[in-house]
Amino acid sequence: MAPSFKEQCIALRKRDHSIVEIMRITGRPKTSVYQHIRTLPLSGNRIESYRKASGQHIRQFAAARKGKSQKQFTPFTKWTPESVLLVAHLSFDGNIRHRTVGYSNRSEALIDRVEHLMERIYKYPSKRSLNVATGVLRTSYYNVALALYLKNKSEELLQQIRNSDREHKREFLRAFFDDEGCMDFKIKKNKRRIRGYQKNIEVLHVIRALLKDIGIDSHIELPNEIVISGKNNLSAFQREINFSKGVCINGNRSNSVWKEHLEKRDLLQRAISSYKV
Repeated sequence: MAPSFKEQCIALRKRDHSIVEIMRITGRPKTSVYQHIRTLPLSGNRIESYRKASGQHIRQFAAARKGKSQKQFTPFTKWTPESVLLVAHLSFDGNIRHRTVGYSNRSEALIDRVEHLMERIYKYPSKRSLNVATGVLRTSYYNVALALYLKNKSEELLQQIRNSDREHKREFLRAFFDDEGCMDFKIKKNKRRIRGYQKNIEVLHVIRALLKDIGIDSHIELPNEIVISGKNNLSAFQREINFSKGVCINGNRSNSVWKEHLEKRDLLQRAISSYKV
């Protein structure tokens, strides 16, 4: 006499078959099988084999997904003036987090520069946004591996820039003063000076040393700025570094002396020209 369906289900379960396997052998639906085996658990070995198989499947799925979604970038092993300028900008007015590389500035010329420099190592477009209240533009890249790489490069650059080529020092300083610098020119108060802000006092000491390396005297005014003054030093700054074209003062500020968006390089020229011969 053939075993009943119930007896068949129980016998298969005792041989450590899963509910899916019993469904396939008997050709019966899950609900019919389950009512006969619900009190008969699988063995510990079978449960452990399922756990391992499930974990392997998840890892394979994650690896496959990562391979398809990860956007590659091109690392650089040797510093160039362009890579120094890019990483320096990201270090000063940039923001490198766990999965995001961002750069913010009011100057569209500087946003364009950073995006152009980034294209050398990362071919995918950024996402731009505008803070309407402040007028600050932001360009952002979303890539975990890229963010980690550039964070490490930022730390490396700060450690190595003192021993770099003169042109590398210029590009580092250009990024700093474009991002953090201002032109303080008040002829009635006899003020003609370039100022640069930075919360990290160690960075200010690096900036001062780099300026000295290329023949520009400066001093640090606590708590957080470096100052360049005197006709010779301003002229040397203009010749060796200068503010970049398109980098302007914010004429909308309530304490703005000029009340218009003048380029900082033009104000620097005015300051130098205002010295009496």
